[in-house]
Amino acid sequence: MITNLAQGVQAFTSNVFLVTGDRPVLIDTGANFDAVDAVRSRVDDLEAVILTHTHRDHVGNLAAVKDAFDVDAWGYDTAIEGVDHAIADEETVRLGDDEYVALHTPGHKNDHLCFHSETASVLFAGDLVFQNGSFGRTDLEEGDRGTLIESIDRVLERIDPDLAEMHTGHGPSVTTDPYDHVELSAQMARQA
Repeated sequence: MITNLAQGVQAFTSNVFLVTGDRPVLIDTGANFDAVDAVRSRVDDLEAVILTHTHRDHVGNLAAVKDAFDVDAWGYDTAIEGVDHAIADEETVRLGDDEYVALHTPGHKNDHLCFHSETASVLFAGDLVFQNGSFGRTDLEEGDRGTLIESIDRVLERIDPDLAEMHTGHGPSVTTDPYDHVELSAQMARQA
């Protein structure tokens, strides 16, 4: 089961997804709200924190979550403070009950990862793409529009047109034709 713990939070934060099952994990920790309490209200323990990328709104609660649950954080670049273990491009990671392939998708930030499970038909898109053709900012440090477009194209090649769910770093999750939203994001990024 996938739950957005930041849903309804009014502070500036990213979405925070609790994935329960065989391996309960938290995808991103958000910022500016009590993520520890939000996790504890749903599960007793976590096995890991998985990071889509390390912008402050996605990792502001990282130290508190790691301390409270005595877990390590996994991300693309261990040179970044708080990232304990590296997830390589194309590496398989278990989130909840399913295996996901990590896709290195820079353009918004150099350490950005998306996670795709073919069997679960789920994509965790981080800040690469959002609903209705929106896409990640490229005006921040490490942002690059051309690289972002290449990353979106790479995800499009991996996901199935029948993808069931796309969980994004901000805004609502997409459960109706998410593939079409990713395709639109690729088009919009080229036009912007």
